[in-house]
Amino acid sequence: MTPPSPIVGIIANPASGRDLRRLTAHAGLHSSTDKASVVQRLLAAFGATGIRHALLPPDMTGIAAAVLRAPQPRQARDGHWPFLEFLDMPLRQSVEDTRLAARRMVERGVALIAVLGGDGTHKAVAAEVGDVPLLALSTGTNNAFPELREATGAGLAGGLCASNRVPPEIGLRRNKRLLVREPRRGLCEWALVDVAVSPQPFIGARAISRAEDLAEVFVSFAEPHAIGLSALCGLWSPVSREEPHGAWMRLHPDARESLLVPLAPGLLVGCGVSAAGYLQPGVAHAPSLSSGTLALDGEREIEFSATDRPSITLDPSGPFSVDVPATLAYAARHRLLAGQRTPMTP
Repeated sequence: MTPPSPIVGIIANPASGRDLRRLTAHAGLHSSTDKASVVQRLLAAFGATGIRHALLPPDMTGIAAAVLRAPQPRQARDGHWPFLEFLDMPLRQSVEDTRLAARRMVERGVALIAVLGGDGTHKAVAAEVGDVPLLALSTGTNNAFPELREATGAGLAGGLCASNRVPPEIGLRRNKRLLVREPRRGLCEWALVDVAVSPQPFIGARAISRAEDLAEVFVSFAEPHAIGLSALCGLWSPVSREEPHGAWMRLHPDARESLLVPLAPGLLVGCGVSAAGYLQPGVAHAPSLSSGTLALDGEREIEFSATDRPSITLDPSGPFSVDVPATLAYAARHRLLAGQRTPMTP
């Protein structure tokens, strides 16, 4: 008996890549039209790998409408695109829309969810989906977790993984994460990439983009080419996604050594480095400040005072994501995308 064709989900955050940091730093914006184009390229790649059913949430910025309105290429007209089903769900125009869409997709038994957004969007989806793998696509402002890839190739990798044509031990990667706990309040949150400690006592503007707003940063991985808070460690003591440890850095404006860091696209900031080191899995670290705010994946979310005891711990059991290069390398070795062409008769 032939197993049923897998269902995949696509979540495009309408607000990603359009925040104040990009405007003030003269960085490019990701429009709804751009995101609709990415969705179309994903659908083409999914269809080419045998995916026949895809789920997409509605939105109020025109992404879903643009996908529907766009002239369909021959591949779609010939029936090679997946059937696109729009989720029936209410909209609040907040991160709750992303979370609800992720939960609805898990309820439908999706094999994979493609996520268009930055670190915050991917964290919101990952928090709802358990071990359902993510196909991470960068359309946000802080884009350390989703790597910058063209959607067509990424979609081929995602489709091959979703249809079980690539073994999960090759095509999927278990990511690290940072657990943030405060036992007095029963708080347990987590970040995919970084947790920053800020001396600012109130959340206020959520995004951190100034050196004076930073006292300390903890990262699950830190790549030298990254943009955002993880670049602090990435340009000082890099840590790959595959290495078991993470890193931390303490900052002070009067430190003897300084580091020039791209905290956002187009925004270069000089930061004083007073100390740095590595994070080992399972070892809890307390912030160096007695009070302030904690920013998870670039946005301030948690206020703490002298009576609180927050801790940050590196956890190796984060979400699964598609390893695009490894998947496509396996596909090349095993000729998964090869086929026979029928000779044309004269």
